[in-house]
Amino acid sequence: MATKDEQTGIVNIYTSFNNTIAQITDLAGNTIGRVSGGQVTKHNRLKANPTIAMFIAKRIIELAKDYDIKNIYVRIRAQTGSSGTGPGAHAVVKTLTKEGMKILSISEITKVPRGGPKKKGGRRGRRV
Repeated sequence: MATKDEQTGIVNIYTSFNNTIAQITDLAGNTIGRVSGGQVTKHNRLKANPTIAMFIAKRIIELAKDYDIKNIYVRIRAQTGSSGTGPGAHAVVKTLTKEGMKILSISEITKVPRGGPKKKGGRRGRRV
């Protein structure tokens, strides 16, 4: 008999404007599986497409069924310093709910640059 902890997982979704990567882990953080846009399609221009993200989500669901995971936490992460998430993030979440997964919470964990290293150029800036 599986306990409730064994039926809950975490889906980490990394979306940039070039690719979509989804990873499913258990609650301890041990990776169960990872699927990227390059594993689903061979066309570079389609990796960040919402249609490809739908196929990524279906593969994640197959991995979750092997471990009897029904409830998931979703963490969405975009590229650091970008204006927003890539086009595949919402398509993955939408497909996960359509296929019967129960989403407990959705959180965005995009990293925000704060200051960073000193910019190139002197007091008057970089002269080109």
